[in-house]
Amino acid sequence: MKILLIILLLMPFQTALSQTTSDEDLIRQARQASNAAIARQDVEAIASYWLEDYVVIRGSGSVEQGKATNVASWKKLFADAPQTRYERIPSEITISKNNPELAWESGEWKGFNTYSTGGRYSAQWKKKDGHWKMQAELFVALEK
Repeated sequence: MKILLIILLLMPFQTALSQTTSDEDLIRQARQASNAAIARQDVEAIASYWLEDYVVIRGSGSVEQGKATNVASWKKLFADAPQTRYERIPSEITISKNNPELAWESGEWKGFNTYSTGGRYSAQWKKKDGHWKMQAELFVALEK
């Protein structure tokens, strides 16, 4: 009887922990799919992980606001320099305890056939209609 009581008391904790892990896994999967879309140069697939008001600060320091603006930039990049590729490798993903609809991601990015071979990045994710989308990304180029 005591064991059953302990199991029943721990179930809500285990469910909450599973949800956090699940959300982290969903973000990791989205990041992996986004990297694959960049490798394929599929701009629409890349943009499918952004909110409409998505903001990016590029590794060079330039700022772009809005999904449409960023879509145009990616299309121009691939048209002008089709050999360019980027990969983001998350080292940390944290789901907010204050608001489980927000998450923080940070890690390393790598650039191939571009002005920098990489650096560090961070991203803010927002859960909207059950799907994790990026609100903002910040990249800092640290390597030549």
